Amino acid sequence: MPSGDPLELLLEGRYPDPETGEPLAATARAIAIEPSLDGMEAELVGRLDIGRRFAVVADVNTQPVLGDRIVRALGAQSIILHDGVVTDEETIAKVAAVVEPDVDAVIAVGSGTINDICKMVAMGRNCPQVVFATAPSMNGYTSLSASLTEHGFKRSVRAITPTAAFFDLGVIAAAPSRLIRSGLGDSVARPTAQADWLLQHLILGRPYREAPFAMLAADEAALLAEPAALVARDTTAVRHLVRTLVLSGFGMTLCGGSFPASQGEHLIGHYVELIAGGDIPHSFHGEQIGVASLAMARLQDRVLTLPAPRLRPTAIDRESCVAHFGPAQGEACWRELEPKRLDAAQTAEVNARLERDWPAMCERIARVTLGAPRMLEVLRTAGAPTTPADLGWPTGLLEQALGYARMMRNRYTFLDFAGDLT
Repeated sequence: MPSGDPLELLLEGRYPDPETGEPLAATARAIAIEPSLDGMEAELVGRLDIGRRFAVVADVNTQPVLGDRIVRALGAQSIILHDGVVTDEETIAKVAAVVEPDVDAVIAVGSGTINDICKMVAMGRNCPQVVFATAPSMNGYTSLSASLTEHGFKRSVRAITPTAAFFDLGVIAAAPSRLIRSGLGDSVARPTAQADWLLQHLILGRPYREAPFAMLAADEAALLAEPAALVARDTTAVRHLVRTLVLSGFGMTLCGGSFPASQGEHLIGHYVELIAGGDIPHSFHGEQIGVASLAMARLQDRVLTLPAPRLRPTAIDRESCVAHFGPAQGEACWRELEPKRLDAAQTAEVNARLERDWPAMCERIARVTLGAPRMLEVLRTAGAPTTPADLGWPTGLLEQALGYARMMRNRYTFLDFAGDLT
C-alpha cells in the first residue's frame, strides 16, 4: 500500500497504481471534508476560478438544510426542485431551461438525484459542476456517470465528474439515519462487485484493476469495524464513510465506468425497481443495494465452495428476454445479454480453465470478499435492512431477481456463472 493519504495523493496526481506504479490522478480539482464549512463556501468555490455567476440547484428538503446558505454565500441563482424528483430527460431539460444564460457553473446541493441532474445539465451547457453534499448516501458524488431513468429502466450514462465536492460533516452527520445507512449499503457492495469483476477477469480474460479497491481499503476497514458508531453519528465514523464513498467514485472514474462498484448486486436492484418499483414501498438506493449485496455474497460464498464447477452454454435467448420483460424492455435486455452469452466453443474454453485453475481462482476471489456472515453483522449492527421483507418486497421477488437480473446488463457476474452451472 502506498504511504500517504490516498485522497490527497489522487488530488495531487501522485497516487501510485498498485499494479503498474503509474501515478494516478483524480479528475476533480478539490475535495473538502471538514467538521464545518460554514462561512467557507465562497472561498472554496472562489479557489476553483470557475467564474462568478452560479446556479444552485436543491430540492425542498436540501434547500433549508444547506441550499439557502450556499445561495447567500455565492449570491447565486436558486433553483428548487420538488420532493421525489427523478433523473430523467424531462427533468434535466426543465432545469436546464431555467438556468440563467450567463451562469458560469452549476452547483448541486443534495445527494444522488440532485447531483446526477446537475451533472447532466452542466454537461449540456459545457460548464463546470460543483456539489455541496447533504447526505452520505451514495458513491456517485465523484464519478463520471449519472443514473438516468427511462421508462422505469435505470441506466448509467456518461456525464462529467464534478470540479469539486464539498462535505460539511456537521450537515452530513445530521442527515436522516436511513440516508446514512444507505451509504453503508452502497459501501458493502464493494466486496461483491469486486468478486464479480475479478471472476469475469479470471474466466473470460476481461480487464480488471486493483487500484479502485486499494485506494479505499483503509477507510472501508475502519468503517466496517464500527458500524454502530456510524449510526450514532460519530464524526470520525461519518468521515470514514464519506471518504469511502468519495474514493469509490474516483475509482469508477479512473476505470472509465462503474465496474468497481456496480455488478450483480446492482443488477438485482435495477431488476426489482423495473419489475415491481410501483408496487413496493419506497426505499433508498443504498438500502436496496445492501439487501442485494447480502444476497450476492451468499451466492458467491456457495459457488466458491463448489469443488469442480462446469458450465453449459447460455440457454437464454431473445425470446426468453422478450417473454419475461415485454417487447421494449426485452429487446433492450437482449442487447445487453447477447454479447456475454457463452456459446459451445467459449464454454469449452471456460470449462478447461476451470478444471485447471478453479482452486486458485477461488482462493484469489475469496481474498477480496467480505463473506455473507460478516456483511450481515455489519448491516444489522447499523440497523440497516437485511431482508427483502425489511424493504416491503413480496415473497419470491429476490429469488426471481437472482434468476433474471443477469439479462439487464452486459457484465458477467456470479449471476451468470450460477445460471449456467450444469
